[in-house]
Amino acid sequence: MISVEEARALVLALATPPEPEEVAVHDALGRALLAPAVARLTQPPFDASAMDGYALRSADLPGPLPVIGTAAAGVPFEGETPNGTAIRIFTGAAVPPGYDRVVMQEHVTRDGDRITVAESSGNLNIRLKGNDFAEGAEFLPARALRSSDLGLIAAMNVPRITVARRPRVVVLAGGDELVPPGGHPGAGQIISSNDIAIAALAREAGAEAAILPLARDTEESLRARFAEAEGADLIVTIGGASVGDHDLIAKVSGDLGMERSFYKLAMRPGKPLMAGRMGPTAMLGLPGNPVSAIVCGKLFMQPLIRAMQGLPPGDEPERAVLARDLPPEGDRQHYQRARLEKGAGLEVIDPFTDQDSARQWILAEADALLVRPARDPARKAGEQVNFVRL
Repeated sequence: MISVEEARALVLALATPPEPEEVAVHDALGRALLAPAVARLTQPPFDASAMDGYALRSADLPGPLPVIGTAAAGVPFEGETPNGTAIRIFTGAAVPPGYDRVVMQEHVTRDGDRITVAESSGNLNIRLKGNDFAEGAEFLPARALRSSDLGLIAAMNVPRITVARRPRVVVLAGGDELVPPGGHPGAGQIISSNDIAIAALAREAGAEAAILPLARDTEESLRARFAEAEGADLIVTIGGASVGDHDLIAKVSGDLGMERSFYKLAMRPGKPLMAGRMGPTAMLGLPGNPVSAIVCGKLFMQPLIRAMQGLPPGDEPERAVLARDLPPEGDRQHYQRARLEKGAGLEVIDPFTDQDSARQWILAEADALLVRPARDPARKAGEQVNFVRL
């Protein structure tokens, strides 16, 4: 068995360089930029009023000053601005040259066409030209694009951007004991849920995920399913056959030319994990146990999908304070389902007492995976530990 760190490095090595494609900015949520968005203008393009009020010269305070015009957003004042004057101005409007301050309307007394400023703070209430970004500024975040990013890129007057093509992921679950959701399990059969969870994890990481029909425990069935996965960037199998996890999958994929990177690693849950490549396609073989499959999907599949888009693998461990004492750990790195609570400083992490790797309900209630290294000594409440947020 190899360590989690070794396995993660081998899995990430399966990633091929991302392929670029151009998309409209409004379709780019969650995508990974491969080329910077370059601002085509300066924002604001002029000195702009930050509020409704009156534009004037600080040297002319407190007045009284004649009001010689009005400026609104999109309708600038285009006249002269001699000393000792003011204009009515609204939020977002261009501040005419010569004026260096906008006084809030609440601080002004108006009598006909003349105003007197009752109060003037040190705030000039002007957004200076270019104080957000300048023409030619480049934006290239090392993460998936968020809604605020799309707003910024649109404000930069960039209608289309170059992003990584979404990796095509095919999820294949197998086993004669499996029945699709909504079906009627026979004696000894269970509902197939892992394929749905793993496909969701793949989409969460930015992939296009498809779920293949369930494979039976025969080489013929598996060969047919692998044929349906042709053209995928990543094939993710779940479970194997009744004679042993991945036995048939390992054989059939090997017959189809798979070059295996490793099989089995020193972690729990998730000891039987297979990774390799079938020609141009990466392959991960996840365990059939529900919690093991999801934990391995979180720790290995999602980082691989991000790497395929040119993004950092993510999911770096965070620190929390242990809620209670824990006994020594065994010879495998253990990822324990746990709850997180607010603390005085760091969050407080409390692992569930039941860590049965078949109990999906506990995983659904968990906020995090507490990371216990192999042979970790006994821990006391209050100690700081590592965790991966779910």
